[in-house]
Amino acid sequence: MNEPAAAATLRPLWHVEGDQTFFAGRLTYNASHRHGAPVYLAGLYGTFRIRFDGMEWITCRTAFVPAGVAHELDCGGDPLGVFYREPDATPHALAALMPGAASIAGTLVATGGEILPLRALYEDRDACAWASAALADLAGFSLRRSRSDFDPRITRVMARLRDAEAGAPSAESLAGSVGLSSSRLQHLFTETVGVPVRRYRAWLRMRRAIATIIAGANFTGAAHAAGFADQAHFANDFRRTFGAPASRSLLGVRR
Repeated sequence: MNEPAAAATLRPLWHVEGDQTFFAGRLTYNASHRHGAPVYLAGLYGTFRIRFDGMEWITCRTAFVPAGVAHELDCGGDPLGVFYREPDATPHALAALMPGAASIAGTLVATGGEILPLRALYEDRDACAWASAALADLAGFSLRRSRSDFDPRITRVMARLRDAEAGAPSAESLAGSVGLSSSRLQHLFTETVGVPVRRYRAWLRMRRAIATIIAGANFTGAAHAAGFADQAHFANDFRRTFGAPASRSLLGVRR
């Protein structure tokens, strides 16, 4: 499907709420990066390229990348839908959005999948008003078709981390709350989620910063509100998290 002419003037769309994070906008190249949550990627009007460490580029229309898996993206300036769902029910929460996908290096890639709901959000200038309900429906659709093999102790730990403000509970406090030693919690968390507790904390801090920018703050204000030392700290962590500068996707976001 060709991109409609009206889409050429659309600003980037970000949505951060509850257990959902969503971006839709034009991307060029994102260097190798790792997320703290699993992500579903969809070329809104055509294919994009993805590459995993030590592998060749793969051309696909959709991809599912678990938390902690390094990957690069080459979208050539075309719009991409990027949907994260916190992995507190299953680390494979969004994998069912692409039936018949090929498994490659622990990820999934496909020539099709659920694209229309994400494209509809991107094309609607007022999508901020209904993004939450639409994304919840899409995540629910996938969860009902996914296996749930998540350790309930890790679910509780993740809930505590998400509910906390910038001053999150210590690893010792988290471990004690679920009857584990700190070392055992660290091992079980990484094994279950795909990233260590500290990387998941960093992901939550990044989500807070993005949500604050969506609400109208500048980069400096958002960095301080989320617990970053300064704007430079936020900028460096954003590039490490997403493989591209914050200015490419966070300037002029829709509100």
